[in-house]
Formats: sequence, structure tokens, C-alpha cells
Amino acid sequence: MWLLTNFGFFSIVQKEGEEQLTIRSRALEDLETLRQKYLPELCEVFEGAGTDYRYRARTSHESFAEALKKIALDIHYSNFKNSVAKEQGHGRAGIYGQVWKTLWRIDEEE
Repeated sequence: MWLLTNFGFFSIVQKEGEEQLTIRSRALEDLETLRQKYLPELCEVFEGAGTDYRYRARTSHESFAEALKKIALDIHYSNFKNSVAKEQGHGRAGIYGQVWKTLWRIDEEE
């Protein structure tokens, strides 16, 4: 699962043979904010332990589900990209905007 929020970008997977979820990010600050605001059970972040995501941490499915609930309950903005700009700056909002433009093509495929 890819999760783009106004406080960070995450890739969440369950590695083969593991019980916990691995939450991956390209920015350490994103994982730290996730832990601080929504997922205090997130294990210590480890760096450079894989492919294209520099930072990783693990948690249980249950803890992650509770964090998603908290994240959902914390949505109080009318425009996602503007909220990203406010929380993380215009640079990150611009990157998310490029993702949005790329995803626009899904509509063209139908």
C-alpha cells in the first residue's frame, strides 16, 4: 500500500515470512511524524536496509489499523495539496502534484 498524507509518504508491506508490517519511507522525518502523531508503537527506525526506501520500521497490523483510524479522524481540510503545502512545504506539495498528474492517466485508460 502506498499512503500519501499531509505529513508524509509511506509504502506499507508485509514481507514474506514476517508477521509484522514494514513501513518504508524515503524521509526519516515522515516516519518520526507518523510515530509521534499516530503510531507510538512503531519500532525504532532502521536506515539503509533495503532497496529504494532508505528508512524502515515495523509494527503490527492492529497498531497500524488504529493509526489509520486516527489519521482518518484527523482529516479537516478541503484541499489535500494545499494541506501538504501547509504541513510540509511547497516542495513536497509539488512532488505530490506530479503524482496526482500521473494518476490522472488512470481515467484515460478506461
